[in-house]
Amino acid sequence: MVVAPLLLAAACSKSNTPPVVAQNPQAQAPAAAPTPVANPEPVSSDTVAPRQPVEERPEVLLTPGTTFNVRLDSPLDTRRNHAGDEFSATLNRPVVVHGETVIPSGTRFRGHVTEAAASGRLEGRPILSLTLDSFRLQGREFPLRTAHVDRLGPPHKKRNAFLIGGGAGLGAAIGAIAGGGKGALIGGAAGAGAGTAGAAATGKEELAIPAESQLQFTLKSPVRM
Repeated sequence: MVVAPLLLAAACSKSNTPPVVAQNPQAQAPAAAPTPVANPEPVSSDTVAPRQPVEERPEVLLTPGTTFNVRLDSPLDTRRNHAGDEFSATLNRPVVVHGETVIPSGTRFRGHVTEAAASGRLEGRPILSLTLDSFRLQGREFPLRTAHVDRLGPPHKKRNAFLIGGGAGLGAAIGAIAGGGKGALIGGAAGAGAGTAGAAATGKEELAIPAESQLQFTLKSPVRM
């Protein structure tokens, strides 16, 4: 009788005890707030500066008859230059088309020698013939075709006449002293022969064009720029 109430009280006390719940620190930790993703505002097309249109320079046409006034950068002469040798020149005056400068002064030109020859021994004149081939402007090379510019040396007929005549006179004087009139005739003929030989030996004329010489070339074919 005494034991039964005690057992009943013990059972009631166990039923009233709250259950122990295992704690999980990870489960109880508050969830981290999600990191906001940067989302820049879209740029309106109205805020973008419009691209400026590139202005294209209208095409310029150099017509036949256009002149190029240039000065040589280095000398040329018939002693050392031959046909095909190149030379350079600098534009001395600007090329103007419809009131606009299209090729400024200082533009570099290239050309070549088309003929270089000394005179003959007793006749002819020395000659240098030149032409322009191209010019360079704003990083571009423009080919062109111009008329030839010829430079001729002076004729030497007077010089030959002086050498031949002088030789004849000297020979005649020597012949006259040596043998009278007949000697003068023989001496004159001999002197003339000697004078002719001297003219043939020394009468070859050369021609030189110094640096900085100004030359004018004329365009023969159109050039588009």
